[in-house]
Amino acid sequence: MDDFGLLFNTVFSTGLFNEMLRRATPVAIAAIGGALTQHAGIMNIGMDGMILMGAFFGVLGSSIFGSTWAGLGLAILVGVLVGLFFGLFVVKFKSDEFIIGTALNTFAVGLTSFLSRSIFGTQGAKGYPSLPNISIPGFDKVPVLGPILNGHSLFVYLTWLLVLGFFFYIYRTPQGFWLRAAGEKPETLRTAGISPDKMKWTASILCGVLCCIAGAHLSLGYLNGTFAEKMSNSRGYIAFACVIFAASNPAKAYLAALMFGFFDAIGLRLQAYISSDLTSIIPYAITIIMMTYVVVNTRRKREKIHRKV
Repeated sequence: MDDFGLLFNTVFSTGLFNEMLRRATPVAIAAIGGALTQHAGIMNIGMDGMILMGAFFGVLGSSIFGSTWAGLGLAILVGVLVGLFFGLFVVKFKSDEFIIGTALNTFAVGLTSFLSRSIFGTQGAKGYPSLPNISIPGFDKVPVLGPILNGHSLFVYLTWLLVLGFFFYIYRTPQGFWLRAAGEKPETLRTAGISPDKMKWTASILCGVLCCIAGAHLSLGYLNGTFAEKMSNSRGYIAFACVIFAASNPAKAYLAALMFGFFDAIGLRLQAYISSDLTSIIPYAITIIMMTYVVVNTRRKREKIHRKV
């Protein structure tokens, strides 16, 4: 019993929730972008490749210019280009978004691996200028909340503003209404004199930018100026699962990302007691459960509708 209590106190500590926020942030930022494209009627599974490119070019810009902010700026620029690339095929040429997203993920792995080996060598990039951690004076002395909320990278805190801002944009502004109409009632929107394709382009570009920011946070913030091949580690797919689970609601998607971060952090701490091969599958198993819940819940709703009819 004492051993169990020690294990419980070791795993479920303030450090666990501090790590939860750090691990949830890149997934949450990407999920916000995925929510935008989902509302616009685009299923974007290419977010993992977007995150990976943001992570690489963030470090590349940081190494070239010796500035974290230059790296972040380069990542955002790449995000715009990737969003335009995705929109070109999906919106302009009406290609299948599933195929384009898969191709984008594959292309991102090959491109970043080739450039990383060519520029940084086989060991990858490490120790380049990174995003500073923010410590609020005196806040670390606040019981429980202080150790959990203090000392994070900038984007951990900006994510909260992004969630609130895009929630307001989607559900409280005319542009957000047009965005949702572009996915749900494009003909009605076109009748009102507003181009659905324009809203789809906007969603694609914003998604590219947000995913690349998520990647930049991953390499420049979470891993302190480090890039390794395939370091996105399927976070784009996790973000997509969060979007589906949350019905494209940014606030709910953030909560879903926190759940992923929570179990990911638990898996990391349990590695001291259980094989890492086993603990590493915990967050992905939770993701499968999330998607199963969505499928079962959707089927139940459809059955209720059919019964009423």
